Amino acid sequence: MVTAVGQAIVVVFTGSVALLGDTLHNFADALTAVPLAIAFLLGRRAVTRRFTYGLGRSEDLAGIVIVALIALSSFAAGYEAVKRILDPQEINNLALVGAAGVIGFIGNELVARYRIRVGREIGSAALVADGLHARTDALTSLVVVLAAVGTWLRIPYADPIVGLGITIMIAFVLKDAAKEVFSRMLDAVDPAMVEQAEQTLAETEGVREVTNVRMRWVGHALHLEATLTTAADSSLLSAHAVAVDAEHRLRHALPRLASATVHVDPHPVTAAGEVVDHHASLAHHVH
Repeated sequence: MVTAVGQAIVVVFTGSVALLGDTLHNFADALTAVPLAIAFLLGRRAVTRRFTYGLGRSEDLAGIVIVALIALSSFAAGYEAVKRILDPQEINNLALVGAAGVIGFIGNELVARYRIRVGREIGSAALVADGLHARTDALTSLVVVLAAVGTWLRIPYADPIVGLGITIMIAFVLKDAAKEVFSRMLDAVDPAMVEQAEQTLAETEGVREVTNVRMRWVGHALHLEATLTTAADSSLLSAHAVAVDAEHRLRHALPRLASATVHVDPHPVTAAGEVVDHHASLAHHVH
């Protein structure tokens, strides 16, 4: 926000539409921290009888707000760039415009490093993505310096053309942010994490087969459900011990795992070689 306010002051004195586009984007980025912070606070609330998984999914709602703000900044930057092409205006204090671009780069890079570091510490994909977004903005700010140089070299329409370029860069960021947010809303997870979970379960002593693994993020906490089989003649006590060991191993393999529900089935082939369908009574419920 400090970076954006500083750039806005420079825009008033210089009239640079490229810097205006970068400033609008930085304001939008600063505002994205607000819904994300609110979502983090809501996610810390205890579970209730109504919200049995807590309010961690409020991060997904914050993501929608972030996408909307990025889209709004893209539209505003594009509108101003086209307007300046149709109605060219002289830019003053080119050195000041370039300096503002450098300030934007430094401010965004500092924020990017902080968000990425904290996001990885707490396991928040949304915060890491927001940090990567800020790093992209840092590079965008450097483009403003190119606009100042182009104008100084008397290149026609250098400033509004760079402004349009920034608009396009914001649009690409918007695409990636929207993909990240809506994938999370649809319970997308990294396939490598699923493979890691399956391998960990399969290597657990007493597990004959891993038949089902499902994972989802609730905020920045990971929840897992898995079904595995043990020997057909296993006692309830030994089967439970296998499930506990499997969950223990999962928590070491997946550091952000908040909960794991491990269902144990007896292997369908008995010691005598007989094949038994232990879920026959449920067959008419399966579609």
